[in-house]
Amino acid sequence: MTTIKDSVHDHIAVDGVAEALLDTPPVQRLRRIAQLGTVTLVYPSANHTRFEHSLGVYHLADEALSHLGIEGRQAERVRAAALLHDVGHSPYSHNVEALIYRETGKYHDDVHDLLDRGEVARVLADYDLDHDAVADLVAGDGELGQLVSGELDVDRMDYLVRDAHHTGVPYGTIDHERLIRELRFVDGDLVLDEGNVQTAESLLLARALMNPTVYRHHVARIAKTMLRRGTERLLEATDTDPAELRRWDDSDLLVSLRRTDATAGYAHRLTERRLYKRAIWAEMRAVPDELLAMDHAEIREEERAIADAANVDADAVLLDVPGEPSMPESSSRVVVNGEVRGLGDQSTLVTALRAAQRDQWRLGVYAPEAVADRVGESAIRVLGLEPDGAMVRDARPGVHATLDEFN
Repeated sequence: MTTIKDSVHDHIAVDGVAEALLDTPPVQRLRRIAQLGTVTLVYPSANHTRFEHSLGVYHLADEALSHLGIEGRQAERVRAAALLHDVGHSPYSHNVEALIYRETGKYHDDVHDLLDRGEVARVLADYDLDHDAVADLVAGDGELGQLVSGELDVDRMDYLVRDAHHTGVPYGTIDHERLIRELRFVDGDLVLDEGNVQTAESLLLARALMNPTVYRHHVARIAKTMLRRGTERLLEATDTDPAELRRWDDSDLLVSLRRTDATAGYAHRLTERRLYKRAIWAEMRAVPDELLAMDHAEIREEERAIADAANVDADAVLLDVPGEPSMPESSSRVVVNGEVRGLGDQSTLVTALRAAQRDQWRLGVYAPEAVADRVGESAIRVLGLEPDGAMVRDARPGVHATLDEFN
């Protein structure tokens, strides 16, 4: 048994297949993948990694299995899946995942091709665990897969507490010990036992508060868009294989961006934190419906049109269109008066949080500070945005300060 001191869960005892997996290259690679990607440019202390998060998920999964009375090979499969659940992440975690998916057809939880070879496959075989069965659990398949990837999964429980701890914000604090203690299976569904509507709501509320303040902070979104565009340009300008890039760590990607002429500008701006500014920050009510449905190619066309209208270089305009707001946690299930009910049907808080999500949604157009005003004016015309006060530009020193300046 190995005991590891953790900043969130104190001491974590790692045993069995998880202990054997610890020093395999795919797991050790997670030490070099930032948990929050570009969020560290907003919160300097957010330097925690996917490795320590994976340890935390393993720890909570182990506690949940003990509480649920699940033992033997079934339990070992879940422990292995918990520790391995993030080995499919590309550099900078979620920041370039959409690009990797376009190129390879794989998201981070599609790990079948990573677990069927090398040291990981050998360790799983040593413990008589089928690698495909473990990969299925990572993807959330089956009854026990809900523990690893689902609305009430231990992944979410760990990252909310861990991300709040390392950023220093109070919003992600949840009672994960109670959440685990109240888990049970009813007809194959993972639910929270009687009397835990508020417990489920706390998980929902924590995520809803962390989204705008941490995960979707405007500076992190700008840096993410720059990193994504630089990575896309890297694939266009070099013979880099997207499947190979998927296995890089953060340093591998940043060094490659620096060493490639077509991407060096993005790399230096990210390294020196000379980020683009918001030329437009538009509320959903100001955005035409057709913009929300644009695919990647159409977004690139709009960027070029804005750049032409503003008479700036094409690289000076980045258009960031988030997907429609969603709240998967609202489908969590709780037992109320002996009946399993969806949280969205039971809690009036869900309706309020859904409305808040739409209020917080923003379309962003980003550009270097020197041309941001010009790009913003062109973007309003090209995109057909409603110039009715729904747009918020980045405040320039001494000019029309907004509350955003003080967040």
